[in-house]
Amino acid sequence: MTNSQRLADLGIELPAVVPPLAAYVPAKRFGELVFTSGQLPVRDGTLLATGKVGADIAPTEAAGLARQCALNALAAVDALVGIDAVVSVVKVVGFVASAPGFNGQPGVINGASELLGEIFGDAGSHARSAVGVSELPLDAPVEVELTVAVG
Repeated sequence: MTNSQRLADLGIELPAVVPPLAAYVPAKRFGELVFTSGQLPVRDGTLLATGKVGADIAPTEAAGLARQCALNALAAVDALVGIDAVVSVVKVVGFVASAPGFNGQPGVINGASELLGEIFGDAGSHARSAVGVSELPLDAPVEVELTVAVG
């Protein structure tokens, strides 16, 4: 089964690529790897939430936002090389705008990781970093970037 067939079976539609906010590209290929720029939880041109996780945003809501970030990253990959070219997810880096004392960043970024497992199965397993930060662009609560191997 191809990745696009798996997406269709799961009822998941990749969104349009989110335009860059500054001087960068959404995704860049180098050899057999594609690196995405950090993606915010944007849908249909709208940032879905703002604020700090653990104060303004509940961790479960933030996990859903991380899922949207991952979908946006996959859209950037799809636009560059086609989603069916992905043979493995290599690395996920997630940033969580965290209220003081919040230390549940891994659970938030699970929203992205679990989506990748649903779509790619074993090929979706990856190395990962989940980092708490004080601020993200546009006051977004979460940002996710991917590195995928393509064939």
